[in-house]
Amino acid sequence: MNQPLLHHRTDGPADAPPLLLGPSLGTSLRVWEPQVRALAGEFRVIRWDLPGHGGSAAQLIEAGAEVADLGRLVLGLADALGVERFSYAGISLGGAVGSWLAVHHPERVERLALVCTAARFGTPEAWQQRAALVRREGMEPLVATAPGRWFTPGFQGPAATELAEAQRTVDPAAYAACCDALAAFDLRDDLGKITAPTLVITGRADAATPPADARLLTDSIPDATLVELPHAAHLAGVERPDAVLAPLQGHLGTSGAVAPSGTASTGDRTARRAHADGMRVRRAVLGDAHVDRAVARTTPLTARFQDFITRYAWGEIWTGDTLDRRTRSCITLTALVAGGHHDELAMHVRAALRNGLSPDEIGEVLLQSAVYCGVPAANSAFGIAQRVLDDIAAEATSEATADAISETDN
Repeated sequence: MNQPLLHHRTDGPADAPPLLLGPSLGTSLRVWEPQVRALAGEFRVIRWDLPGHGGSAAQLIEAGAEVADLGRLVLGLADALGVERFSYAGISLGGAVGSWLAVHHPERVERLALVCTAARFGTPEAWQQRAALVRREGMEPLVATAPGRWFTPGFQGPAATELAEAQRTVDPAAYAACCDALAAFDLRDDLGKITAPTLVITGRADAATPPADARLLTDSIPDATLVELPHAAHLAGVERPDAVLAPLQGHLGTSGAVAPSGTASTGDRTARRAHADGMRVRRAVLGDAHVDRAVARTTPLTARFQDFITRYAWGEIWTGDTLDRRTRSCITLTALVAGGHHDELAMHVRAALRNGLSPDEIGEVLLQSAVYCGVPAANSAFGIAQRVLDDIAAEATSEATADAISETDN
């Protein structure tokens, strides 16, 4: 007999890129309810329940389980749905599953978002004690303490009450087995193997997975981006839904548009394609590190502007095939010199190098700008370009030194 699948729910267009959402211990797929409608406008969103939680069968997990067992259940679900490669976002235990997938099955994970999670959750003894408590007394002792573990003091609302009360329906044996998995989980030595672009989100008031855990993830995962949210605890996506949604959309490369009733119109799909094309070119020209920093700083106020820039500037103008990117870089440098846009100029000096211009060619563009834009403007531009080139040289030296030290250590 085939093993039953994890209970799941799918939202969004069937032809959209797949996005898997993992829940935290003690909750269900409803923990993603504040974000799912917006995400389903651009993704085929697949939410799943932990064993014994929500609609998932308790027998899917046994005592002594590991996070790897949950990871394999998620892969089984993806396989059954015909999903080969996907983006993934997970909260707490759901985030641990995502980290395990990104380490052990990097070919499956497109992009990764880790929300209020860790590479190691406290001490094994604490989870063993909680597992013993639940096996002995059931879920009731955790219901009363859930608000204090999940939210900042004073946070109230129907969602908070519903999530806490829903713990009464969780199967105690399955919950305890998930505690076993958390007790055994330690991915700290493997985080460097993660190749998927990664966003880490943490609540500054999260006592369950403190910001220090998020910083360890960010420091250990290559080129990961960190977002720290004030006034948020462990279930930050419930307490501050928009503050979690904005950087998540930016990291995943969405436009921020919400399709009515969770469906995408032709216009929505056109915008989605323009945004995806724009994000691809934006990353190619400016680099992942710059774009990740930009999207991580996205707020509800700036989300539409980020969408506009990505779709219009990068998705329509920079993707045109009439001019090559080298030529576009020359034009952009000249325009920024003329406008005195110094921060943008520094960014596009780096972009010009990525687009194949040599330092000498950049200097030639700036020299020509002196004739048509004015000597003072060009003088400032040369100073900015030189600082950028010096910074790049220093970064290269630092990386070479780090590589030499690493080889010596090995």
